[in-house]
Amino acid sequence: MDLKQILIFGLLLVPVWTKCYQDDRELQEAAERRLKSRYPRPTERPATAAPDSPASCPVEHFPQKSNDLGDRSLSPWRYVLVTKKDHFPSTYAEAQCLCSGCILIQNKSPPMESHDYNSHPVTQSRVFLKKEPCDGGKKYHLKEVTVKVTVGCTCVRANTSS
Repeated sequence: MDLKQILIFGLLLVPVWTKCYQDDRELQEAAERRLKSRYPRPTERPATAAPDSPASCPVEHFPQKSNDLGDRSLSPWRYVLVTKKDHFPSTYAEAQCLCSGCILIQNKSPPMESHDYNSHPVTQSRVFLKKEPCDGGKKYHLKEVTVKVTVGCTCVRANTSS
């Protein structure tokens, strides 16, 4: 056999190695074991708002006396809970930028939102396990998927057209 034939043969065997789980409890336990051993999870932040609640730029409350970076940032954010029922973990916290511009403090003037700058999400790629059907949909297997999760916001210069 040449290398090409070996690779094709190997790819045909991959589905055979996929473990299928009959019930949700067994699938949940397998997902937790895999995530714990291969993909340590970052410490989840508590949600500070519902995902569909309106966000407003907290200029009038700036600067807040807080240890939380999201409250003290010139591009503040809050955390909302995101749920994906077919993923493990199924719920995680994601940052949501509160301003479209950035909060500026100049001289002794009160803070103001400036649109010369933009609040921009900072993302991180995280591995989740996705529940996918196998064996005609009666059993399920776990597939690794990468999801970009917003973890904070930063202040950047606004794009200008030349």
